[in-house]
Amino acid sequence: MSQRHEAAQQARPRLMPLPEEQWDARTRKLLATAALDPGGRIPNIFTTLVRHPDLYEQFLPFGGQLLRRGRLPERHRELLILRTAWNTGARYEWGRHLPLAKAAGVTDTDIDRITEGPDAPGWTDLQRHLILAADELNRDARMSDATWEGLAEHFGDAELIEITMLVGQYHMVAFFLNSTGVELDPGFDGTGFAEGDRTHG
Repeated sequence: MSQRHEAAQQARPRLMPLPEEQWDARTRKLLATAALDPGGRIPNIFTTLVRHPDLYEQFLPFGGQLLRRGRLPERHRELLILRTAWNTGARYEWGRHLPLAKAAGVTDTDIDRITEGPDAPGWTDLQRHLILAADELNRDARMSDATWEGLAEHFGDAELIEITMLVGQYHMVAFFLNSTGVELDPGFDGTGFAEGDRTHG
């Protein structure tokens, strides 16, 4: 495992989810709109982030816009998110988005390729440019001309903007998750993420 990913794995959380007995009326109202896991459980990311209720209140609409109301096809969105999770060592992000990616048509072979990067054999030209975009934004905070032009053959201005904002959003979320040590929720699988070395584009 790379030093970068070792640093992302906390021995125990620095911030725990806010216990229900400490929820005030505003906290209950904020969490009432959170998407629930099977069994009605509120995900740890929300019960931890709600420790900053003002930030939580603004975070949810923006995240929801990108995740549920965005213009990118779901499969392309999830490729970008999973590669961003891989690049940032965000096991929580990876584990939460694996089922979303699979539901959107991302195959097990695709997932293996995500861990290998843009040069993995089998990518379509568009998929390779999406992985390159995630890598370049992670590394350089900008897309190269070649990657931008490759994506512009498939997407309009709004979608190109959304690609940059989506990767930026999940970068920010990874910073929060990795720094606070939010634990992956029961029933979600981080298999394949913690093991082995990582190569960053």
